[in-house]
Amino acid sequence: MRGGKLPEPTTGHVVLLGDSIFDNKAYVGGGPDVVNQLRGELPPTWQAALLAIDGDVISGVPRQLRSLPRGATHLVVSAGGNDALGFAYLLQSPASSVAEVLRWFGDAQDRFATDYEAMAEAVAATGLPAAVCTIYDTPASGPDYRIIRTAAAFFNDCITRAAFARGLSLIDLRLICNQDGDYANAIEPSAQGGAKIARAIAAVVVELRQGSTASAVIARHPAW
Repeated sequence: MRGGKLPEPTTGHVVLLGDSIFDNKAYVGGGPDVVNQLRGELPPTWQAALLAIDGDVISGVPRQLRSLPRGATHLVVSAGGNDALGFAYLLQSPASSVAEVLRWFGDAQDRFATDYEAMAEAVAATGLPAAVCTIYDTPASGPDYRIIRTAAAFFNDCITRAAFARGLSLIDLRLICNQDGDYANAIEPSAQGGAKIARAIAAVVVELRQGSTASAVIARHPAW
């Protein structure tokens, strides 16, 4: 992977879509949010815009796309975490067998995939180079870390399939936000986590090329 900063002579306009993974200003205690940290990672000639909305779901991204600024050159989406939370009740449901639980999660996965595929199609239809993010786990010190990580894998499978089928790039937040300090709470990134996310976005923008059918994958860098 090449360095996170773009070559100085180039220009561009990165637009962030989705939910509170990007719209995390309310959770950083007066520290910098993701979009401002991203602006610090990009050369002065580049712009970054925030269209992501705290609390939004997958189906909100096509609405956000209608507000794309003129001159947008790259799209990055982080959505699906709130949709996955909508299935959290399954973790407390009594079951007679593992097979029954897997059927429940299979049904949830199908519903999630339907929404995510439609969103990915809308993003791809813009014709702009784009990347999507996985749903990250939760702080590893949390009491339900292993359960949440396992359950989230059902939904992350939908994300990777939708991305790679359309040549969208992937930012794997599970590996990027890998320390408890990366989280402001169980589901939002802290300023520390936001800095890692901003560097990952800058790195994936380097890899994106207009019209490319190949997917770049950004997971982590030793310096992160």
